[in-house]
Amino acid sequence: MTSADPKTSPKTFHVKSFGCQMNVYDGERMAELMAADGMTATDDPGAADLVVLNTCHIRERATEKVYSDIGRLRKDARLADRPAPMIAVAGCVAQAEGDEIVRRAKVDVVVGPQAYHNLPGLVARAASGTASLDTDMPLLSKFASLPARRKVSPSAFLTVQEGCDKFCTYCVVPYTRGAEVSRPFAGIVDEAHALVDAGAREITLLGQNVNAWADGDKGLHDLIRTLDRIPGLTRIRYTTSHPNDMTQGLIDAHRDVESLMPFLHLPVQAGSDRVLKAMNRSHTRDSYLRLLDRVRAVRPDIAVSGDFIVGFPGETDAEFAETIALVDAVGYAQAYSFKYSPRPGTPAADMAGAIPDAVMDERLQRLQAALGRDQQAFNQASVGRTCDVLIERRGKLPGQMLGKSPWLQSVHLMTDAAIGDMVTVDLLSAGPVSMAGAERVRAAA
Repeated sequence: MTSADPKTSPKTFHVKSFGCQMNVYDGERMAELMAADGMTATDDPGAADLVVLNTCHIRERATEKVYSDIGRLRKDARLADRPAPMIAVAGCVAQAEGDEIVRRAKVDVVVGPQAYHNLPGLVARAASGTASLDTDMPLLSKFASLPARRKVSPSAFLTVQEGCDKFCTYCVVPYTRGAEVSRPFAGIVDEAHALVDAGAREITLLGQNVNAWADGDKGLHDLIRTLDRIPGLTRIRYTTSHPNDMTQGLIDAHRDVESLMPFLHLPVQAGSDRVLKAMNRSHTRDSYLRLLDRVRAVRPDIAVSGDFIVGFPGETDAEFAETIALVDAVGYAQAYSFKYSPRPGTPAADMAGAIPDAVMDERLQRLQAALGRDQQAFNQASVGRTCDVLIERRGKLPGQMLGKSPWLQSVHLMTDAAIGDMVTVDLLSAGPVSMAGAERVRAAA
């Protein structure tokens, strides 16, 4: 292990999280760890003695972006004539790169996503002058080491499952998050109670394959039905699901559990069976559509979200056309779409048939145009509905508040309601769609 210069033990910290909701959850838990260790959080990385970069390895050039951020933090400190902060790299890039980050960037701490409960000790070691690395992957022992939940926002995340056994050929998650493991039922329920006690009214259950969660004979639907009985918890969501793990029990929960919101994120990735097989996806186009039919049969108003990859190695124009046809058939309320980018160490990275960037760009534009059309149509169809909106934060205008509809649309309204209130509104108009997140709807209380 490389030695670092001795540093003063940090008194302030800043956590910057990239990527998925699970990283947001992990970032919150790391912040709680450091607060419990006596450090004070700051929203300004320039004012922090310790900066934690909580990284994601899914997207292209993720590693280089980490090194760029490290360089920027040090440059900003030089320009401001202040000591450079202690830097900790956490998350999936930390897991994938390990010693290489310490060697190349001379950072103080590198900690993987299954070991961040050791962060205070790693920081203390780094303060003594020894760079610290921990990329062990124990089976969820970190959760027993985390502090009690403190004050949270009205909408909170709760990780229930980690890792992936699906080994899609394009995906690095099995290598950075490990095998599929589920947190014990009792620990999840206890944390959910603590979140509600700390101010949460909505909880989103998280997992790389959240609907693969199990504890003995209990499945995710059993967990949802138990959480539904927690006083004060009015909304439950879950993400991200895999079509292979969408059980009838979970489908029935969408019919029976009032607090389970009518929203389902169910990635498909492509509309061609040949491409799906090359991706090592366990579903076909037909099985995916039949699954959605079963969900819509019990919850007709459900909003469906998905993930798409264009330009997978060998994808032909005709196969891409099958993806467009699938989009036309489903009518997604929201979706995420990306150009394929090879992840080192994954089988797809060595596949022949790379698609030129210009072709991928054109396909992505066509796909996003189709998705945007359907998202706008879904929002427009919502106009005239009356629904409950959970107020989450203040808007930019005086008296404006922002919240979420049951269908995960961002709702803007003028109200004197407080953050955390549930307000019954009439949806008045649908704003422009954004391919980067939830869509805007305006409402009146």
